[in-house]
Amino acid sequence: MIIHLKDINKTYQGAIPLHVLKGINLDIERGELVSIMGASGSGKSTLLNILGILDNYDSGEYILDGTLIKNLSENRAAELRNKLIGFVFQSFNLINYKSALENAALPLFYQGISRRKRNMLAMEQLERMGIADRAHHLPSEMSGGQKQRVAIARALITNPSIILADEPTGALDSKTSKEVMDVFRQLNSEGITTVIVTHDPNIGAQTNRIIRISD
Repeated sequence: MIIHLKDINKTYQGAIPLHVLKGINLDIERGELVSIMGASGSGKSTLLNILGILDNYDSGEYILDGTLIKNLSENRAAELRNKLIGFVFQSFNLINYKSALENAALPLFYQGISRRKRNMLAMEQLERMGIADRAHHLPSEMSGGQKQRVAIARALITNPSIILADEPTGALDSKTSKEVMDVFRQLNSEGITTVIVTHDPNIGAQTNRIIRISD
């Protein structure tokens, strides 16, 4: 079991407190390809942020690959994120003035790896994504599908155990969405646990299990 959630609750405090997640129980096995589906505002992204150690939960228990994720220091949280998790977002989150190669290499820059080595590893991932010919292009010179492949290459460069993708096809047309899903399915066949938040039933249908969040 790589992800184990038990009775997770999360409330955002404000003028009117918002109880977003109520008693969530969830187990994801190593190597699964799952989608999390639910209406807008059902807490899908909050759940993904908790899974990705980007947000805390109020009560319950989250065990990630054998480690209890609770009251971690920011350094320890960052260390676990960098080691275990690759993120892919709907809006790609690429840096506009950096090339595809530089964007893909970015996580290794933060790990203090030399430019030569990180560029070599980034190039390998761009090749794996079939976009090596776009290595020196800026995001503005690439299609949506190419940008998402760069984002996936960036997520993979640290060799994560888990990919967390938040609406990764939300900004793409249906043909490109299918191509990007083929990439996720391929990565999953190589053993990477993949969790995709989506509101698109076509995307959900291409995963091995759909987890629905209601109310």
